[in-house]
Amino acid sequence: MSRYNIETAKSAGFCFGVKRAVEIAEKTAEENGSCYTLGELIHNGSEIARLQKLGVYPIDSPDDLPQGRTLIIRSHGVAKSVTDYIHDKGISCIDATCPFVAKIHNIVSKSECPVIIAGDPDHPEVIGIVGHCRNPDEVTVVRDSDELEKMAELQKFPRQNALIMVAQTTFNSSKWQSCVQVAKKHYTNITIFDTICSATAERQKETEELARRSALMVTVGGKNSSNTAKLAQISQKHCPVIFTQDGSDIDKAAVSELLPLQGGTVGITAGASTPAYIIKEVHRIMSEILNNEEGFDFMAEVDKTFKKVYIGNRVKALVVAVNKNEAVVDLGTKHSGYIPASELSQDPNAAPSDVVKVGDEIEAIVTAVNDAEGTVTLSKKKVDSVLGVEKLAAAMENNETLEGEVSSVVKGGVIIISNGTRVFIPASQTGVPKDGKLEELLKKTVPFKVIEVTEARGRVVGSIRQAKKEANDAAKAKFWENIEVGQKFTGEVKSIESYGVFVDLGGVDGMVHSSELTWNRIKHPREIVKIGDKLDVYVKSFDPEKKRVSLGCKKEEDNPWNKFVAEYHEGDVVDVTIVSITPFGAFAQIIPGVDGLIHISQISTERINNVAQVLSIGDEVKAKIIEINEEQNRVSLSIRALKEEMPEDEEEEAEDAE
Repeated sequence: MSRYNIETAKSAGFCFGVKRAVEIAEKTAEENGSCYTLGELIHNGSEIARLQKLGVYPIDSPDDLPQGRTLIIRSHGVAKSVTDYIHDKGISCIDATCPFVAKIHNIVSKSECPVIIAGDPDHPEVIGIVGHCRNPDEVTVVRDSDELEKMAELQKFPRQNALIMVAQTTFNSSKWQSCVQVAKKHYTNITIFDTICSATAERQKETEELARRSALMVTVGGKNSSNTAKLAQISQKHCPVIFTQDGSDIDKAAVSELLPLQGGTVGITAGASTPAYIIKEVHRIMSEILNNEEGFDFMAEVDKTFKKVYIGNRVKALVVAVNKNEAVVDLGTKHSGYIPASELSQDPNAAPSDVVKVGDEIEAIVTAVNDAEGTVTLSKKKVDSVLGVEKLAAAMENNETLEGEVSSVVKGGVIIISNGTRVFIPASQTGVPKDGKLEELLKKTVPFKVIEVTEARGRVVGSIRQAKKEANDAAKAKFWENIEVGQKFTGEVKSIESYGVFVDLGGVDGMVHSSELTWNRIKHPREIVKIGDKLDVYVKSFDPEKKRVSLGCKKEEDNPWNKFVAEYHEGDVVDVTIVSITPFGAFAQIIPGVDGLIHISQISTERINNVAQVLSIGDEVKAKIIEINEEQNRVSLSIRALKEEMPEDEEEEAEDAE
């Protein structure tokens, strides 16, 4: 029977998610004596039996967990309600959910619209996905495009409504494409996420190619494994199929009946839950049956499927774990990949969890390879830096203004992290005065211009000052284009002089004269404002050539003169306070903001030469309003008029009282 040769699919066997879950379970059992999985860890009876010998036991509910033991969530994942229950109960738990499944959980949990899931509604992975949807009542699971077509005909979801569609990670690729076509035909506002695991798609593709050129296909895996069953279905379209869990149930007579006399290829494929040792055993059994003495080193064949990595390689990696010291990544090789915290970001203060998340696909550069230990050390920040320098060089070419956070103060300046690259800002370009402190910029997001790039050295120099100057110049130009009398602003007081205050209007300063600050009498603007105050002002006049703007701050509704003319009239006698004395008379406050003049001739019935001999600042006296000039907002007062109106005896009493 040497007419037959055996070919094993290179993609056969454990996928990354299952391999990771098994390794976690084995390590946990070794460290703790035993551990428990929520449901069978994988759909392979032989592997479950092997794991139980190592102390890994399946249970149906978190409540079944023996006290003090650790629970492991398998790669299929679970509903959010289950993880919440585990957390609330304080159960020690390790989440081994496959990152590709976790990605689906993240998609559906963020969606507020109805969800369509292509997959097996009874599969643990699909049940878990449904359990992460915001509204389980608006979730539909379809097994194929026919079910999706029927659902659309029933109009469960209106044609124009927003929807999303995802797939079980092990869903048949060709069935998925059919579902996509039907979904696009019936729904105009649907967002489709292709969430089939890349390893699943590759395994199904390779299985179909192998089945096309094979006389017989042997599919290896658990009878209850969804993804293994799909491989068998794919193979059956092209040749006879034998479905076996571990090879022990393969019937030699059945094999002989299925094989053509002229010989050919016998293909072997295996589901994601099938370990390498079982595939190797099936190959041995088939070799014996076919009397094919060709040697087969399965692990050597597996090695051939792995990519090789070398120091300096730029590779794509999937983040599978993140802790405070590093990120662990899958490179699609037999090595375990590690990115130290110091190599994740240029920002020395960034924690690994701030930079990457489980499920992220990133690029990194290989910095060390240890074949003996099976590890690869990588750097993400070096890739980011290379890409960042290219982007920053383009920004300089296009004169773009960028933003970045000041991460540290160094000798001669500060460092900004932008596009994953360190940008040096010399002290002279920070905009901080010579006697100022650069530390004031720390952790602030600032604009900057790229002024120098040396790509060969990865060196980038920037300027905050240039970016701010350009922004100020643009603001000034826009200001003078749009300014008009009466325009209102809220500005910050930048400086104070004896004659007024200067207010920043957005790149241009305007002046509010002291007389325009308030209706009340003040000696200095500092009495009512301080630097940094916000003032509501309006434009009184402006001169674009001299770049001057005169502002007003007083509001007409607050004008005390209006209140005065409404409440007081000529002939009224009022109580007033002397506020200033001049050679020609005294000014007295009638109400706050309105003063009247008592001319020297109106102070006394007798002739006086010096006002200060009769009145002092702060004196409170009665005076008569003898004139109100509304055009000039002036009030004339008289003390003498009151004395002239007094009877002679009252005047003497008043003089005696004085």
